[in-house]
Amino acid sequence: MDWLRSHVETLLFVVSATLLAVGGGLWLLELGGPARAVWIAGTVLGLAFSVAWTVEGLLARQAGVDVIAVLALAGALVVDEPFAGAMITVMLASGRLLEARAGARARRELSLLVARAPRIARRLVEGGVAEIGVDDVVPGDRLLVGTGEVVPVDGRLLSTAVLDESALAGEPLPVERPQGDDVRSGVVNAGAPFTLVSTAAASASTYAGVVRLVEQAQASSAPFVRVADRFAVLFVPLTLVVAAAAWAISADPVRAVAVLVVATPCPLLLAAPIAIMSGLSRAAHVGVVIKGGGALERLAVGRVMLFDKTGTLTQGRPTLSDVVTATDRIDADELLRLAASLDQVSAHVLATAIVTGATRRGMALEMPTEVRERHGYGLQGRVGDHEVRLGKSGWVVGESTPSWVRQVRRRADLDGSLTVFVAVDGQAAGAFLLEDPIRTDAPRMVRALRAAGVARMVLVTGDRADIADTVGRIVGVDSVLADCDPAEKLRAIHAEGGQNGTIMVGDGVNDAPALAAAGVGVALAARGATASSEAADVVLTVDRVDALADAIMIARRSRRIAVQSVVVGMSLSLVAMGFAAVGLLPPAAGAVLQEVIDVLAIAIALRAVLPGRVHTLTLPAEDIAMAHRLRVEHDAVLPVVERVRSVADGLSARACDLAPARGLLVALETDLIPHERADEALLVPLVARALGGPDTTAALSRTHAEIEHQVNRLHRLLLELTDETAAPEDVVELRRLLYGLYAVLRLHNAQEEEGAFSLVPDGAHTLTARRPVA
Repeated sequence: MDWLRSHVETLLFVVSATLLAVGGGLWLLELGGPARAVWIAGTVLGLAFSVAWTVEGLLARQAGVDVIAVLALAGALVVDEPFAGAMITVMLASGRLLEARAGARARRELSLLVARAPRIARRLVEGGVAEIGVDDVVPGDRLLVGTGEVVPVDGRLLSTAVLDESALAGEPLPVERPQGDDVRSGVVNAGAPFTLVSTAAASASTYAGVVRLVEQAQASSAPFVRVADRFAVLFVPLTLVVAAAAWAISADPVRAVAVLVVATPCPLLLAAPIAIMSGLSRAAHVGVVIKGGGALERLAVGRVMLFDKTGTLTQGRPTLSDVVTATDRIDADELLRLAASLDQVSAHVLATAIVTGATRRGMALEMPTEVRERHGYGLQGRVGDHEVRLGKSGWVVGESTPSWVRQVRRRADLDGSLTVFVAVDGQAAGAFLLEDPIRTDAPRMVRALRAAGVARMVLVTGDRADIADTVGRIVGVDSVLADCDPAEKLRAIHAEGGQNGTIMVGDGVNDAPALAAAGVGVALAARGATASSEAADVVLTVDRVDALADAIMIARRSRRIAVQSVVVGMSLSLVAMGFAAVGLLPPAAGAVLQEVIDVLAIAIALRAVLPGRVHTLTLPAEDIAMAHRLRVEHDAVLPVVERVRSVADGLSARACDLAPARGLLVALETDLIPHERADEALLVPLVARALGGPDTTAALSRTHAEIEHQVNRLHRLLLELTDETAAPEDVVELRRLLYGLYAVLRLHNAQEEEGAFSLVPDGAHTLTARRPVA
């Protein structure tokens, strides 16, 4: 019975086409009576299904045009036009079959995700490995993932891994991820077995959220095509009026039946749904789940977009921005290595930032021992021969506030950063500054949205005004509303038009009311499920916010094609109705003509299946591999950039020590300058190829030249100075030069991340310490 229900459209088409063909064969053999009987059977078959579809539509309170098909089939029987009735049945059956196939195509990408959801996990326990249900995994568990297995929960790698991330990120090549990197559930182990520490329960992990969203989207009862419904409201009464008038004027019921036959509205019934469902399929292909055709149509007409900040325009997770040392006893690199080694076994989000910061710098981490966590304060344990403590200032430094602690707090307050303090062997050794950086693809997304037709963009955030204004200026929104609680976000939605053309984008629990109130709610679920995902109409399952611009372009193209197919099909039907009304088109010929019109309308709609223009660039595999390699080198020289500022901070005119500046110059000339030259030789041509010309890379080339110029100036200045001869004004000049170089380097790095690395699939920030695997 289930098989019959799932294949009813196919069976209806096969049976109706067979009856039409058999009747035609009998008619050619001049067996008119049997031919009529077979065609009548086909007409009755179509009439039965049309009545069922009409009743189903009425019960669902949906405006329907199936009533025209019912009248046409019944009229064909009454006026003895069985061939026309059999042709209408084939027309309806073929259309329903195409609609079912289009719906299956739209769901196929999603169903594959559901089918491969992990069911078990292997937990490392004393003495071996224990298989447990994936729902029994808790944060902090150490798990083993075998070759070919799906990662069951979100976690942090305790060893190097080779992963196939195509199911979530769309990137076709396996990638190598180093120890300490975050890994999302749902990716596949494409290499040797590896271990990870879970950072989330299964229910809160990325893949579980994607599966729930898919099931919700598949069960959505939203009407697929409101465009067709709006046409139907006008077309049905118009058809009945024309048919009645033709009958009344001519006193010939055959003309009325002919009008109904050519008015059978397959372009409304089929072409528009095919276009809309093809759009859903295309969106799913780029990592965007749209919950039904209604949501796709509302997305297509959206003109005002409101963004939350955290996790939407920013990365939504802390990133290590600087390491501050308290003394010269331990340098910044060693301090970071010790802290990251301890934090490997912690599931805390700040631990992830510190571990990632260390692995991005290529540091080899040790596995800690005697690890103890003090809830609310921090973590302590042994790393090699050192006792390490990480956490809050009061627990690590004590009640005193030395000058370096005040400096760290001041910088954190100015930048809106978080702080983690560290002690080594019982002595305060330094602190880490953690910030939530702007997504490198966010400015490109805003520009792409404007190109796609979004007229106004508003940043709506609960963060403080100075930070929100900075983010807004960098990404390019039109207005910023800061210090907003959920109720104020709701008021902002209503002020911008409510459900009339508004799109709200967010990823937090506090965004759920605004997502539900907007015309279209868009949630980011690439890093796990939240209440916002449940409330949203559109969900991004890839960790690239610029996929939203692609989704809008797909939605608008699909809706445009749906309207085109309806307008062309119904216009031709109206012309045919006119000919039928004046007696120039009998029912049999009208049925054949209507089939031709239907095929044309459906052919127009099927264009939505083909890939259309999107803003995301498709790069050759060799360019992606090169960008990965250059990004690893880019991250490796970041400590040198931060060292420029710290050396400048440490210069003193009273006790001049130029040794740090001379050591910095060596690092700049041996590490930084070769990297910038490699970028100019390899990365700049890559970006030019992707964006279409050398003018797009002029700013990158100019800053490369400026960096090398400033390093040369530093070289010449240090050649002239010695510790004994350096005057106070010389130290001031040196400090000025270093601060200027630091500013240029920070700006240039931002340019590269936004203008170059954000072009590569899977998001620029996930390229760190990764490389394609041959």
